[in-house]
Amino acid sequence: VQVVESGGDLVQTGGSLRLSCAASGSMFRLHAMGWYCQAPGKERELVARITSNGVTNYADSVKGRFTISRDRDNAKNTVYLRMNSLKPEDTAVYYCNAEFSIATIERLVNMTSWGQGTQVTVSS
Repeated sequence: VQVVESGGDLVQTGGSLRLSCAASGSMFRLHAMGWYCQAPGKERELVARITSNGVTNYADSVKGRFTISRDRDNAKNTVYLRMNSLKPEDTAVYYCNAEFSIATIERLVNMTSWGQGTQVTVSS
């Protein structure tokens, strides 16, 4: 399964961005997709996640500012992250993750796949 992100950019404090992520390839079922960020010298951490049922969860630091959503056409396996009121501390590489299962002869196997990341830089 291939995961491709886009939309990262350089913006000023208070600005907005929309990141896009599409998952493609052979899978039995796509369970969830999420956005994670990694700033220099820090560990990768969850920003927002949405399940196939539409259940969302957010990091406390982005609640009320970021919104994760799915494309209306579920078959596209595409999610978006709308980022408003951006702050310098939001600066990081943002990675998209897909959680899915594949079918083997014996059973279903849960797997994840990561995108290559997209840089978001917020200037003060």
